[in-house]
Amino acid sequence: MELNVRQHRDGDYETIAKWWTWWKWPVIPKENLPSTGLMVEKGDTSIVSCYIYFTNSKGALLEWVVSNPEYREKDRKKAIELLLIAAEKMLKDQGVTYIFSIGRNKSLIETHKKLGWMIDSKTSTEMTKSI
Repeated sequence: MELNVRQHRDGDYETIAKWWTWWKWPVIPKENLPSTGLMVEKGDTSIVSCYIYFTNSKGALLEWVVSNPEYREKDRKKAIELLLIAAEKMLKDQGVTYIFSIGRNKSLIETHKKLGWMIDSKTSTEMTKSI
């Protein structure tokens, strides 16, 4: 079976929220997420997802990359690469020239690096505030 990338659809949020919980991440309220997101799947199995925040500039944020903790097939890394490549293509096709992402997972950082992302060597701190 082949890996496939698609836009998020109804029901994906609930799946992604379960993944966040499994990985011990905070579950982001649906109203705080953009309407644009991508999912990689193989057959009926969802593998990895991201959300994309568009801005009023030529930049976009690619965030909340999270994977299905139960999917351990050999093509898992390929699925993550496919997600990032598809997001980049979609954004480029829409005139975006700069993508920003935050992450701390070493494997995900290495995947970004492999795909030509600039990785800042200095540690950053995420700052958020609910208002």
